[in-house]
Amino acid sequence: MATALNDVQLEILKLFQHDQSPEDLREIKSLLVTYLSEKVTREADKAFDENGYSTAVFEQWKKDHFRKSDH
Repeated sequence: MATALNDVQLEILKLFQHDQSPEDLREIKSLLVTYLSEKVTREADKAFDENGYSTAVFEQWKKDHFRKSDH
């Protein structure tokens, strides 16, 4: 089953029509990971602010198990 590329994927393909060095590829991957991790952090901070969560709630979540049981 074929999957269509989204707009972001198409733009990235256009930007990199020519070969990139392995060093450039590593740097590009690092930039994308940094961008996405900062985006996740911003969204998490926003959710915490909107819901009035405290650090204590976050610390409790680290101890809790959120997987659903099959039973």
